[in-house]
Amino acid sequence: MDTDRVNNADPLDVDVEYLSAELRSELLERWNEPQRYYHNETHLRAVLHAVDALEADGEAFDGTAVRLAAWFHSAVFDPTESENNEKSAAWTEQVLDPSAPVEEVARLVRLMGGHRVEEGDLNGSVLSDADLAVLGSDPDTYDAYSQDVRHEFAHVPGERFVSGRIAALEGLLERGSVYLTRAGRDAWERQARANLNRELGLLRAGLAEA
Repeated sequence: MDTDRVNNADPLDVDVEYLSAELRSELLERWNEPQRYYHNETHLRAVLHAVDALEADGEAFDGTAVRLAAWFHSAVFDPTESENNEKSAAWTEQVLDPSAPVEEVARLVRLMGGHRVEEGDLNGSVLSDADLAVLGSDPDTYDAYSQDVRHEFAHVPGERFVSGRIAALEGLLERGSVYLTRAGRDAWERQARANLNRELGLLRAGLAEA
């Protein structure tokens, strides 16, 4: 899958049903808040682009619900607080047009809190894979992502952050596969595992030297 050739348009400019101009503007303001180093407009754009790529590679899902969920999945983000996805889902339920698939969008937003997607959940699988597509990027892009995550959680002491990060990466590697869709596995699985294992090696070495 060549994600660079899926669509040359900026996915932030593409119309999504039920996403009004006013709501789009408010969401972009939220995605550009100063506390965001990774969960920002760049990440939103990448997730939407990955959704497009999965669709172009044959994955079947509700494009409206998944794209709306991508826009809303970190609408509320405070790295010093927990339950950001729950708070984002609750806000979604408050502001999204009642004629939209509000229940499904909110469900998908909540799923992104732990990427615990049940078998057969096509919408959840696509959104999860799109959100994790960065893990399968080239090493330089992956390293920039991991550095941005560290900046977002700069308030967490070093050893505590490293221990938590190791647990998170090990959890991803222990899954049968990082990606849940066929297209996601084909495109990103091998590189994601290489990136995750490389970062794990560096983190473990750092702990051993501490």
